[in-house]
Amino acid sequence: MLSVFVQGFMVCLSLIVAIGAQNAFVLRQGLRGEHVLPVVMFCAGTDAVLISSGVLGLSQTLKASPLLNQILALGGAAFLLVYGWQALQRVRRPQQLTAASHVAGAGMAAVLAQAAAFTFLNPHVYLDTVLLIGSIGAQQAPLLRWWFIAGACLASLSWFMTIGFGAARLAPVFQHPRAWQVIDALIVITMWGMAVLLLMQGI
Repeated sequence: MLSVFVQGFMVCLSLIVAIGAQNAFVLRQGLRGEHVLPVVMFCAGTDAVLISSGVLGLSQTLKASPLLNQILALGGAAFLLVYGWQALQRVRRPQQLTAASHVAGAGMAAVLAQAAAFTFLNPHVYLDTVLLIGSIGAQQAPLLRWWFIAGACLASLSWFMTIGFGAARLAPVFQHPRAWQVIDALIVITMWGMAVLLLMQGI
């Protein structure tokens, strides 16, 4: 059981520790100190649901539906292009870029809506959690699948906690508009790069 738990932890960690749309969003919220705990719990919670669904059978369903994969790819690309454009506007207007806690930010509902969009409109989330992690976990014996799921879910929670709350240590650096320009420029590159890949996949 322990070996299956560790396998689930390591497989999930190896897939989610990468610069992606969802991770970039969590990092930015952590730097701003804005609704970090709800965002972390939402992302980890949706990972848990998707991983569990994949291990318990959804991975086979998605593999059998090319049309669904194409729709997800095109929808995700459109969302990433728009969010990348918004980040580009922040780069061009450095006076709007601030990590100061006294500046009014988006409400929690709006922030969680963005987190949901990064999760459910991003086909890579399904690829990693449902298809890849789900397919590996589904190979375990029925009773051991829950240990695999537990390990994978712990890895997801640990990662989002790390980048969400660990980012606060960098907050003093990001009091300067130039630092925000750099992080938002990286977000633009990440979002638009992934959008191009998704458009190629969808087309």
